[in-house]
Amino acid sequence: MSMDVTFLGTGAAYPSPTRGASALVLRCEGECWLFDCGEGTQTQLMKSQLKAGRITKIFITHLHGDHFFGLPGLLCTISLQSGSTVTKQPIEIYGPAGLRDFIWRTMELSHTELVFPYVVHELVPTADQCPTEELKDFVHVNRADSPPKDGQGRTILLDSEENSYLLVDDEQFVVKAFRLFHRIPSFGFSVMEKKRPGKLNAQKLKDLGECFFPPSHQS
Repeated sequence: MSMDVTFLGTGAAYPSPTRGASALVLRCEGECWLFDCGEGTQTQLMKSQLKAGRITKIFITHLHGDHFFGLPGLLCTISLQSGSTVTKQPIEIYGPAGLRDFIWRTMELSHTELVFPYVVHELVPTADQCPTEELKDFVHVNRADSPPKDGQGRTILLDSEENSYLLVDDEQFVVKAFRLFHRIPSFGFSVMEKKRPGKLNAQKLKDLGECFFPPSHQS
């Protein structure tokens, strides 16, 4: 499988003319997965060979602005580039609790209507990831004034046995999140490609005259 990583931004705290805020893209099998979406990410995408419309999954490590303030603008740009009649699979967004509410309210306040659906899967932090006085802020995950349907996804809790959050498990990949300890709840992500059986064209090898011998056993 062909895979490559493009760093769109590696800066911290705020963007600069020569160094964008945090964002990188993992490209595989025609899809693009975006990890973090700092301010200016959509501009950095335009400078690269990547196409924003190929993004199918977005992973946000934590809710500091330099890691996700570019997300509403990017979603709007993808929508504008898609046209009004395009049917697109939902973009899946993964991030800390509170991300769903942020995106929903941003779209509502700006009267933005995206031409494609999206879902936000929220990771619920553990008590040791944030101060006790801040942990109470995460009880809003399922509150009544949350979006009724737009953006609704899974609420993912820590698997205490695996010490991780299972995000994706399909035919090709397993994606997990792991707790990081920062000033606010933060997560790292691991992408593991599943083993796939190789394909050997025995007849073609015979036609090429290749011979194989069993390994010899030496004393």
